[in-house]
Amino acid sequence: MPEVGEIRITAYNAGGFLDADSGYAPHLRALGSDGLGHVLVGVRPDGEIERIVGTVMLQAWPDAGPVVTGPDEAEIRALSVRPDAQGSGAGWQLVLAVIERARHAGVRHLVLCTEPEMRTAHRLYERAGFGRLPERDWSPAPGVTLLVYGLKLG
Repeated sequence: MPEVGEIRITAYNAGGFLDADSGYAPHLRALGSDGLGHVLVGVRPDGEIERIVGTVMLQAWPDAGPVVTGPDEAEIRALSVRPDAQGSGAGWQLVLAVIERARHAGVRHLVLCTEPEMRTAHRLYERAGFGRLPERDWSPAPGVTLLVYGLKLG
């Protein structure tokens, strides 16, 4: 989990989505270390070892964030890919894997929050079939608006 936390912080910093003094950084780093959810990792060969290149989390109701409204829903959290692996398809593979994990767990509706500036992530989610749920957009802190996307798994 420490390596997963560092990948998240590094990716968010590299994208300009996390200020150095952000109070969100400790939460982002620790997300999933409490065992409330599934943390998935993507690995790639790096010489004789495999290296974690990305991560994503699946968190189900009632342990997920406020955008999850019932027991048939779950939330994708903290999709992150190392800057040197971005553009390699790792993010896409993680999105496909977390969707499959959700289906296997019986989730009927998968949701996620994203910042308005995370346009690359928006394109990735839309490519996977997610659509905007503007009625669920919310603000976790003053000056911060999160956009919500959803995917019916039926």
